[in-house]
Amino acid sequence: MEKFFKLKQNGTTVRTEILAGLTTFMTMAYIIALNPNLLTNFDVGSPLWNGVFLATCISAALGTVCMAFIANKPFVMAPGMGLNSFFAVIVSNIVVINETTYGNAFQAALSIILVEGIVFLILSVLNIREKIVEAIPIGIRLGIGPAIGLMLMNIGFGSNVGIDAENGGTFYAMQDFFGAMTPKLLSDKMGNGYDKMVVTVVTMLVGLIVIILLAKKKFKAAVLIGMLTASILYWICDAIVLEENPFASLSDASFVPPFKDMIDTTLFKFDFEGLLNTGVFTAITLIITFCIIDMFDTIGTLVGTASKAGMVDKNGKMENLKEALLSDAIGTVAGACSGTSTVTTFVESASGVEVGGRTGLTALTSAVMFLACIFIAPIAAIIPAAATSSALIYVGIVMFQGLNKVDFHDFDQFVPVVIMVLAMPISGSIGHGIGLAMITYTVIKVFSGKAKEVSLLTYIISALFIIKFFVVV
Repeated sequence: MEKFFKLKQNGTTVRTEILAGLTTFMTMAYIIALNPNLLTNFDVGSPLWNGVFLATCISAALGTVCMAFIANKPFVMAPGMGLNSFFAVIVSNIVVINETTYGNAFQAALSIILVEGIVFLILSVLNIREKIVEAIPIGIRLGIGPAIGLMLMNIGFGSNVGIDAENGGTFYAMQDFFGAMTPKLLSDKMGNGYDKMVVTVVTMLVGLIVIILLAKKKFKAAVLIGMLTASILYWICDAIVLEENPFASLSDASFVPPFKDMIDTTLFKFDFEGLLNTGVFTAITLIITFCIIDMFDTIGTLVGTASKAGMVDKNGKMENLKEALLSDAIGTVAGACSGTSTVTTFVESASGVEVGGRTGLTALTSAVMFLACIFIAPIAAIIPAAATSSALIYVGIVMFQGLNKVDFHDFDQFVPVVIMVLAMPISGSIGHGIGLAMITYTVIKVFSGKAKEVSLLTYIISALFIIKFFVVV
């Protein structure tokens, strides 16, 4: 272990790293079921759903193993949220344009992901992606972590715990629990969903309080214990208050991996002809769009999380950045070959970093858990969203502390950061937040007579984002 991961050099232990890996895995285990749901329009149990499910586990594990051994970083990868939703929209559009089945359109869209991954492999080997990171102004780099923190808090308090109302529509636990409507009006509108929302909010807050109290006492397993506490409380309330069996899904669950379905539907199933039938310009535009979003989502996550872990120098540069970006590219190629959308570094990696994860052993632990989920996915699926939210909110709060590193006396530095901090949770995209910050920084510099202080690559990145926002969309 010491030879591969240099634990002593990084001030950590095997126990801490394994605990961190388990924590990260638990905060992002939701992706195992959610990703195939989103990519197949919730066609649960179909051959395509089974194929995407296996692809999710396998690609997450492969990419994360690369991160562990190539970069020796505690970052974990999986098919990225936002990118998978965009992928599903593209598949639906290809269905209409080519007048084909969803399965055929899915295979055409996988071709986009393969090309994107290969492009990133080349850019990573040539150090071009590393140069792009260096082109991001120091203020924006320092502000990425806090911006991600606010986005995590937004996810934890809001969209991560949507409750379906009896009369249709979705209510978001914290948003509506503290909304303008009185409990009676809300109860009348939501029906049985109201009780579930109350249970969710209480569970989330209890888990959060447990994590905070344990963390204050420097207890390294604070996040994991808090999540387990929240899970147990939720299961008890589910049985007593909601009168439901929290483990009902385990009764008819299958623990046999559906490899045949994966081979038939997604494994190396690329339909380049189907992609080109949408039009050459359309195909190129889609590839570029995926590249831009994924590149800055990954850069933002790596820089932000590394900053929180103290893995960057005073100029915001991270050691082994090239290797981390290369691992990310390999993960995307693995995802395309196995049958899922873009694989990227997850912001939930910050939860493991907060526990003390500092090396690739943290990532390796999470990778092993993803592989195990090929067989035990039904068990991972019973972790309630409320427990995950407790961890996300706490990690977001801790990451938000990074704002104290931003020079708020420098107008050129703090204005782009403030815009990024607001834009990231609103847009739900790390890349979009960074893009707006880069454009703002460039505009301020140019119109304040400091155009020469902006590097050529910064101008190019800002221009690409302007094209992305106003032309490609």
